[in-house]
Amino acid sequence: MSEFQNYSESELQSMIENAKKALDAKQASKRKEVIAQIKELAASINVSIEIIENTDKKLTRKGLKVPYKYSHPEDPSKQWTGRGVTPKWMQDLLNAGHDKSEFSI
Repeated sequence: MSEFQNYSESELQSMIENAKKALDAKQASKRKEVIAQIKELAASINVSIEIIENTDKKLTRKGLKVPYKYSHPEDPSKQWTGRGVTPKWMQDLLNAGHDKSEFSI
C-alpha cells in the first residue's frame, strides 16, 4: 500500500482507469471464448443455440411510482398503495369492522 503514496492523485486515477480498461478487455475476451465453447459443445450434439447478450448493465426500478390502490372514504387526499406499513387511517377503518376492498380505487 505504501508504494502508492508516491503517486499524485491524477497518476493514481490514470492507473485505475487503465486497469479498468484492461479488466474489461480481458472479461470481453473470456466471454467470447466461453460463448465459442458453448456453441461448439452444442454443435457436437446437433443442437443449435442462439446466445442473446444483455447489454443493459442493470435494470433499476428507482423512481417508479406505484399506483394507489386504496383511498379514505371521507378524505380522498389520504391514499395508500397497499404496500408497506398500513397507514393509521386504514388500520382504524379495519379495526372498526370494515374490509379493505371497500376502499379500493
